[in-house]
Amino acid sequence: MKVLLVAALVALIHGSYATLLIKGPTQPVLEGDRITLECLYSDSELNISQVHFEIFSKYMQTWHPVVDLDFRSWCFSRREVELLTGDGLVLSIPHAGRYSEGPYRCVSDAENVTAPDNASQPLAFKVHYMGELLLSREGYTSYLGVPQELKVQPGDDVVLKCSASSSEEPSYYWHKEGSDWILPSSKLTLKKVSATDGGLYTCMAEHPSVESLSKKRRVSITVLSENAPWYESTNGRLILMTSAAAVALLVFILSVSIFLCRRAKQARTSKGPIDDRSQKKPIYKASSESLPSACGDKQPLV
Repeated sequence: MKVLLVAALVALIHGSYATLLIKGPTQPVLEGDRITLECLYSDSELNISQVHFEIFSKYMQTWHPVVDLDFRSWCFSRREVELLTGDGLVLSIPHAGRYSEGPYRCVSDAENVTAPDNASQPLAFKVHYMGELLLSREGYTSYLGVPQELKVQPGDDVVLKCSASSSEEPSYYWHKEGSDWILPSSKLTLKKVSATDGGLYTCMAEHPSVESLSKKRRVSITVLSENAPWYESTNGRLILMTSAAAVALLVFILSVSIFLCRRAKQARTSKGPIDDRSQKKPIYKASSESLPSACGDKQPLV
């Protein structure tokens, strides 16, 4: 009897320590990488087939099964299905994206296990990314961008700013080729430029967590001579292009207006078909509209 009690106690203690575990990436995850998650019991003898993956929705503030097709269709359509391999349950994400960060957990469907013992500790990981480095000039719309060669007139102010979408705020630096200065800022400001300010400038964006995600963007600044015409500068060319587009649009509007006015005038002056319905009125013999006739009939003349 004592042996049975001891065996039951050992089994109870052994079962209480059989918890669900989840394993995931140990290295920084980059956008587009393959991610593999695994669910397993601390006791390999337990049935892993009654376990599934869940992901926490930050928008709905609830946990959802990863295999839920309705939930997967709009956000996780590229995720592979869960695979049962050996003693663990494996989830493979072929292309990590910004919506793949989780957190994830493993949940048991066994009836004899209730919350919170039926779930593992959540596992969260960050998907790192950095977009293309963009250059913009202060005072101009960002849609115009900055050309590779920026021509400016002497005495002009040049303010350039570089930016990039990233999983973490990058560190920006400006450097001029041939010099030893480095400006730790996303904005480059040159006041009243002269010939000495011309040269090749490089903006560098460094990711704080993943060095391989760093980006560079170069721009050449050319300071024109004092007697150079204004339209040779980048601003002058932009003004000419904008003026030409405005004139072309104005000519098009005037042409369409003149065409519509002429068409409306022609429609007003054109005559329509003769309306002969008035001739269908009967003309009687005794009426003033009748003609002299020797006939003695009393039928109306049409």
